[in-house]
Formats: sequence, structure tokens, C-alpha cells
Amino acid sequence: MGREFVDIFEDWAEDYDHTVSGHDPEYKAVFEDYDNILEKVAKSSMGTILEFGVGTGNLTKKLLSGGHRVIGIEPSEAMREIAEEKLLDAIVLDGDFINFPKPTIEVNTIVSTYAFHHLTDAEKEIAVKKFAELLPKGGRVVFADTMFTSTSAKQRKILEAEKNGFLNLAEDLKREYYPTLETVEEIFVENNFIVSFQQMNEFAWLIIANNNKE
Repeated sequence: MGREFVDIFEDWAEDYDHTVSGHDPEYKAVFEDYDNILEKVAKSSMGTILEFGVGTGNLTKKLLSGGHRVIGIEPSEAMREIAEEKLLDAIVLDGDFINFPKPTIEVNTIVSTYAFHHLTDAEKEIAVKKFAELLPKGGRVVFADTMFTSTSAKQRKILEAEKNGFLNLAEDLKREYYPTLETVEEIFVENNFIVSFQQMNEFAWLIIANNNKE
């Protein structure tokens, strides 16, 4: 249920900020314009926010500075520790997209960056159904994640990574559940969301899905 990759993030926690800030050539294109991507997610969010995959707290920090109340969810203990140290009094709870402590207050926006692809397509469907139940009408989901326009586009990126000697990136692309835009759109539409996409770099897309339930 979205936790099969936790060990990777336990090992990556100390170097994560170094990677996303563009200092690792292998992942430079994946995280190109990272700060602007976080800004876009933050500016597209509203009200009280439930954040999945807090990681080291980079998006959380922007949300809090914007005056939002944030409930953070992160399955990696190492990541939670870094986020809590960075954010001081912030509380980041153990959980994932499917199994998480239910908020006791109304949530207006659900956000995540570079994490939704850790779910299989079937698990994505379960998660989005939960989002639809949790959010009020007009509430929204704002995700930034690696996605592809087609399975052949994904395969081309794998071959390109291998050609460039980026074997860790190639292995990530093969192992994890990076979806197509069509699949993600279908999952959200089936749960009464109105969804739009905006490409942020050659790997990452911004997803904004507004809850249109009756």
C-alpha cells in the first residue's frame, strides 16, 4: 500500500535535499526547476492542507509560510526526523496515501510532490476514492509528479537514461509505478474530479483536480 519503497527513502534521506537542488547530474532533469514547482503547488493550494509524502519538508515549509495549516503524512522515519528538525514545531505523522490518521478537521486541499507514483494504478484508485470522500465539494488535489504522455514515452526515457549512464534513474523508471496522464485523468474523473495538467519539466507534471461531487 505505497510503503514498498520506504527503505529507499530511509537511505536517501540525508542526500535528498542535495539531489532535488540539482547537484546530482543523474536526477538533474527530474528535479529541474524544483523550487518553482513547489511554489506552483503552494500557490494552487487553499485552506487547511493534508500533505502526503512530506519528505524533508520543503513543500511544507512553503505552505506554512503562506499561512496554511498543514497536516503532514510521511512513511519514512528518517525523512520525518529531518522535516521536523527543519520545520521546528511542525507535526509530521506516520502514514501513507491509503493508511493515514483521519484528520479531525475539514481539509480543503490535498497536496503531494514526487510521491504518487509509488502506488500501483489499483492503489491510486483506492487513494483517489479516499480523497473524494475526504474533501468537500470544491476542495482540490494538487500534485506534482513524474508522469508520461504514453508508455512509449516512458520507455524512451529509460533508454535515454541508460545511454547516458544514468543506471540508477533507469532502474527507478523501470521499478516504480510512473503512470500516463491518461490513466491519472481517468482515475480522477471516475471519482467526480475535474482535472487539468501542466508540464513543469521534461519529467514532472502539475495535476490540479477539483472535487465536483454532488
